[in-house]
Amino acid sequence: MEVLFFGPHQELLENDPFMKKSEQKKAAAATAAPRIRITDTTLRDAHQSLWATRMRTDDILAIAEVVDGAGYYSLECWGGATFDVCLRFLRENPWERLRQLKSVCKKTPLQMLLRGQNILGYKNYPDDVLERFVALACENGMDIFRIFDALNDTRNLERAIQAVKKYGGHAQGTICYTFSPVHTVDNFVAIAKEQVSMGIDTLCIKDMAGILTPAAATELVGALVKAVKVPVQLHSHMTSGMAAAMYLSAVKAGAGAIDTAVSTMSGFSSQPPTEIMVAILEAEGYATGLDPVRVAKVNAHFRNLKKVRQPSSSGAVESVDADVLRHHIPGGMISNLRSQLQQQDALDRLPEVLEELPRTRADMGYPPLVTPTSQIVGVQAVLNVLAGKRYEMVTQETRDYVKGLYGRSPAPIDPKLAKKILAGEKPVSCRPADLLKPGLADAAAQIDPKLIEKEEDILSYCLFPEVALGYFKWRAKPVDQRDAIPADIEEGNGPKAEAQAQAEDAAPAAQADAETQRLAEIGRFVVSLAGLVQGTGPVALPTAAAPVPPPSAPVVTAPAAKPTKPEKAADAAPQGPTINAPLSGTFYRSAGPGKPELAKEGDSLKAGDPLCIVEAMKLFNQIKADKPLKIVKFMVEHGAVVSKGQPLAVVSY
Repeated sequence: MEVLFFGPHQELLENDPFMKKSEQKKAAAATAAPRIRITDTTLRDAHQSLWATRMRTDDILAIAEVVDGAGYYSLECWGGATFDVCLRFLRENPWERLRQLKSVCKKTPLQMLLRGQNILGYKNYPDDVLERFVALACENGMDIFRIFDALNDTRNLERAIQAVKKYGGHAQGTICYTFSPVHTVDNFVAIAKEQVSMGIDTLCIKDMAGILTPAAATELVGALVKAVKVPVQLHSHMTSGMAAAMYLSAVKAGAGAIDTAVSTMSGFSSQPPTEIMVAILEAEGYATGLDPVRVAKVNAHFRNLKKVRQPSSSGAVESVDADVLRHHIPGGMISNLRSQLQQQDALDRLPEVLEELPRTRADMGYPPLVTPTSQIVGVQAVLNVLAGKRYEMVTQETRDYVKGLYGRSPAPIDPKLAKKILAGEKPVSCRPADLLKPGLADAAAQIDPKLIEKEEDILSYCLFPEVALGYFKWRAKPVDQRDAIPADIEEGNGPKAEAQAQAEDAAPAAQADAETQRLAEIGRFVVSLAGLVQGTGPVALPTAAAPVPPPSAPVVTAPAAKPTKPEKAADAAPQGPTINAPLSGTFYRSAGPGKPELAKEGDSLKAGDPLCIVEAMKLFNQIKADKPLKIVKFMVEHGAVVSKGQPLAVVSY
């Protein structure tokens, strides 16, 4: 696939060495209408921002050929959250999605979002895993890699850029835009120059929260165009309502490409609408080269699909969120937050979380909020609110961030807070990935060979061990013996509603089990992370008269179990005091496949020693002994879904 460079000025187009001769002639003949190239985000960021990334591969393939012929600069269709969601919720192979898309899209370069050293996960991965991932992505059809680091730490970008160039891809560097006392135009220009020295082909300003104003875009783009000799692209979200106006200012300042989504998939936390941006640009004397008939056909396809895929919660929100200028929550995170809070009927705590989030971000050194820092800071803000005391409970990812394992924070972290969280550990100052040993060989040795179909499976396992294993085991079963697809269960609107209702009537017990699985597995992002869910179900919100218990420590009680059959009540009841789950999520006895168990039955632990882990919203929370104890028996299997208050282990003191 031939990847074209772009530029707002005609001389850049005419002299573009990657442009076909026929296109050079067209460019020379169109000097009155300089070309602005458009990247379509409908197949990745748009549905990540609006539909919690629930678009299926078949949804895309049904319209892919039309999209391919519409005249886009590139199609953003992979990366970001799509990889994890394919495995976790859709029970699809993300590598197969890429291969199938490439077999159809022969005219337009495919583009992905790569989180630098984080690849597609929520931590840094070893260099050998990163390089092999990029190699296989190129081999399977990826053309353009938009590479970013949540902290704009260029040390976390260099190896990814090198790998993309090595295997023939187009490396687009990225500046994650935010504003704070420490983020300035000069600072962003310095970051851009470092990336250019690393070999990037183009540069993207990633305005993930939609907070870049038109005036700020004029200043920033103008400075970048003067300082670096690579074309500049703009990515933004309509969360604040400013993105369309900002795009026009950026183009006039020298940007040569923008990101849009077809109108049905645009707006609010997604990108500006393609059709409207084309009209704006053409009225200003620019050309986009898009085929309006094909764009309209694509939009009609997603208008029909919206009835099935759009979460029910998204229709009840306002179209513009001016508060984003304070809390900076990015588009994709807002979609999941909104969807999951609505499902839990717990939107009443959202204002408090949005008030707390800027304070938590300042404590953490003003990181830009984009995966994974948006999850780390956002979840910590939630815990600060629901615990009733700030930093009473701290996730493992927050500890790693404060320690420097994600990279350099833009500003120093509050010293008192760092001392409290690190508890004597020293922060690191080197490139975080330098501390990691190669990971491919160990990963390959940990997987049952019968579960592996292609080398790509090993990479999936490296990024998401438990999730990938769950998918591999599901895939290995005969079709008629597979568990229900989580995304099918959670969809309750559109044409599937009647069939789902019939299934519930036919098998209420099985449906109840599936519902419990769904509620925990989808992350239960804000409220259920601390185990506070309003209404009926496995977790109940305390009444106004009752104090909210802090989720910072295990609750030690001796409750009677809730047996499924009365005659088994005596067998099911734990014999002795228990350590209970302080939050809802997935129970693990180790930090990952191939790693030793944190504690075994019969072990004696000191206060503060870890017993197990409860994962919620992809963040890991260690459950620790509140005082010296001995583990008598674990009550939950590794990998099982648990609810707040559920006994995890019987102990003795």
